[in-house]
Parts: sequence; structure tokens; C-alpha cells
Amino acid sequence: MTYPEFDPDLWMEVGSSGGPDKNRVYRLSNTTAENLRAARSVSTVGSSQSVSSTQSKEFVALQQHTARLIEKYDHLSTEYAQLKTEHAQQKAEYAQQKADHEQLHEMVMNLASQSGDTCAPPPFWPCNNQPPPPPPAPPLC
Repeated sequence: MTYPEFDPDLWMEVGSSGGPDKNRVYRLSNTTAENLRAARSVSTVGSSQSVSSTQSKEFVALQQHTARLIEKYDHLSTEYAQLKTEHAQQKAEYAQQKADHEQLHEMVMNLASQSGDTCAPPPFWPCNNQPPPPPPAPPLC
């Protein structure tokens, strides 16, 4: 979002239009009006730039910095929303896996009770009813 550059001359023109509220602009204090008058008339020592020109450059720099921060905020908000969606999907998948595991466990226990076993079935080992060999030990240096 871009905003027009602050123009102290325009503010003073509006505030000095005459009438009973001369030099009064809504929400503009007398101190601010005096600062605006000083910014219009005072020049920087050793430079042709006025204070208002310097302030305008600072204002533009702040606008640019604000725009970068807003862009970064928007990017982070989008990323957060994506992560939140992914987390909800993972949570749902985990809940489904847990329900499937519980159902499978119940089926195994029912089969075991129907066969007359009171304890859990023996573990299944794919190779000759033997457990797999342990992994090799790391080499010693």
C-alpha cells in the first residue's frame, strides 16, 4: 500500500486559510503547526536542502521499509496458513492410522482368544522362524 508523500506546505496552507480557527487543522496541535512552519523555512547549515526535504527522504525510506515488512508479514502469514493446513492433514492421517492399528490389534486378540491362546500370538519372523541377525558393529578406529 502506498501513501502520498507528506507535504508540510499543503498542511500549512490549509491550516492558515483564515477565519476563527486560523492555524488549526483537525488533530494538528499548535506545536506540530510550529514544527511545520520551521520545517518549511529552516535550511540545513552548509546544504541547499531544507529540513522538510531531509524529512521527506526519511519518510520515503520509512515507507519503503514498511512496505518490505508488510510483504514479509504477508509471506509469513501465507506460510503459516499452509503449515497449519499440513498439520491438520497429518493429524487426521495419524488419527486414521491409530484407529487402523487399534482395529488390527483387536482382530489379532479375537483370533488368539478363538484359538484358545490366552496370551498374544508369537512374533512372526520371515526367515525360518528365526529373528533377523543384529546389525554389524561400527568399525573401531
